[in-house]
Amino acid sequence: MAKGYWVSCYRSITNPDALAAYAKLAGPAIEAGGGRFLARGGRVQAYEAGVNERTVVIEFASFEQAVATHDSEAYRAAAAKLEGAVERDLRVVEGVD
Repeated sequence: MAKGYWVSCYRSITNPDALAAYAKLAGPAIEAGGGRFLARGGRVQAYEAGVNERTVVIEFASFEQAVATHDSEAYRAAAAKLEGAVERDLRVVEGVD
């Protein structure tokens, strides 16, 4: 079964305190859903239309597990902390395994 991945690219962060509040809730929600952080806010070199901002990559055992975690009540509560605080592109993608 192919793994699932969350890929989040932040275009802008206007409220770092809200991002921190999100992280306190999101980390446990993601880990409870079986997610494993592969990249979290380290160095970025953007190309083409990319922006050199925070990027996060999270691995899940399956695409379905990744989607279910995103749609979970616990993660939705965390994501609500980001409203008006960041602009990001979050995608759930299926791996090639």
